[in-house]
Amino acid sequence: MPAPPWSSWEKWLQSPPGKYILNWEQQCFDQIVADVFGFHAVQVGLPQINTLAENRMPLHALVIESSDREKHPNQFNWHQIEGHSSELPFASESIDLLVLPHVLEFAADPHQVLREAERVLRPEGRLIISGFNPASLWGARQYLSRLIGNPYLPRDGQFISLIRVKDWLQLLNFSLDRGHFGCYKLPLTKESNMARMDFMELAGNRWWPIFGAIFIISAIKRHPGMRLIGQIQTKRIPAIPQLSPATESHQNLVDSKDTVN
Repeated sequence: MPAPPWSSWEKWLQSPPGKYILNWEQQCFDQIVADVFGFHAVQVGLPQINTLAENRMPLHALVIESSDREKHPNQFNWHQIEGHSSELPFASESIDLLVLPHVLEFAADPHQVLREAERVLRPEGRLIISGFNPASLWGARQYLSRLIGNPYLPRDGQFISLIRVKDWLQLLNFSLDRGHFGCYKLPLTKESNMARMDFMELAGNRWWPIFGAIFIISAIKRHPGMRLIGQIQTKRIPAIPQLSPATESHQNLVDSKDTVN
């Protein structure tokens, strides 16, 4: 049986449906990160978009695997740090904002990725996750097309339900503060056909909002047992002198230009 037209994740992102979801996610990330404050913001993977474009923190960094670094030049003028989502090269409680765009569904152990996120985030730090929604027309097409060996999305990705992600986050003492569903067009392959589906965006957002092809959620790291009583005054967390690697073995991942003065 012939291989799917887009057999890898990177090739799929260059396809009409791939460009469609990247465009929607870029707009959504821009809205979410605009009001997140602190000092150190990190995106893990997916260098095709800049999820931190509208964020005003002084340091933006991209964690990227060594095999991907040569394929994706530094087009967004941010610090590139070699690393892996399951073992982030940062000290504990050193990051204010962490974005995981489609990281969980391509991870061998998505729960370990979330444990690492919890480790590196400061208390009250923000975690933002995007993923494909299995409870959507896209999810249904992926399930059925897998049965005949021609999946709509790359076969190495696994849909993870929003309910499961929320359960994992609650176990790690995160509290959800907002969420978005989007991309209601039919799971088609040709750009001309998808263009004729524009009317479904407004209809889907109004009539079946939870069945969008993509979800993006934002969660805040809480201290275990912490209770919010009365009016809480926000307090800015002081900056750390630099992005410190978690262990000595990771110090080679951050070069001198990644130091925060």
